[in-house]
Amino acid sequence: MNKHTIAILVNDQPGVLQRVSGLFGRRGFNIESITVGASEEAGLSRMVIVTTGDNKTLEQVSKQLYKLIDVIKVVDVSSAPMVARELALIKVNAEPSARPEILGVVETFRASIVDISPSTVIVQAVGDTEKIDAIIELLKPYGIRELCRTGVTAMNRSGHR
Repeated sequence: MNKHTIAILVNDQPGVLQRVSGLFGRRGFNIESITVGASEEAGLSRMVIVTTGDNKTLEQVSKQLYKLIDVIKVVDVSSAPMVARELALIKVNAEPSARPEILGVVETFRASIVDISPSTVIVQAVGDTEKIDAIIELLKPYGIRELCRTGVTAMNRSGHR
């Protein structure tokens, strides 16, 4: 079982996300992460889906995706060198005495503090999934009150595709 990052260019229409995610579910593919947003072309959106499965099943899913009316293009981004990023907002307990330690963790990961209250801080971290996982682990001892992650968005490096 391999991890795959798939970019799907679709018409920006109601119900497309439901049809695409339903196809994955019917095929027994778990969607680990999904992001959807505007693309470089008006009227089209790009979905980036991270899933796990063997290459043969992924090939079948790609063929099925192309049968959906609103799907324009399907690319296995992970089959070539790529840049993948995720955003996390992490609300951490931060009494004034603990803030210097928390700031040390934040600076180490090139993250930033985007909000401060008397008892908490909100940390913004951007990076690959492993980086986000690592900063979360280091912030856990302080007490994470709330966590939001965007999911992965990705594209191939220059000169590929």
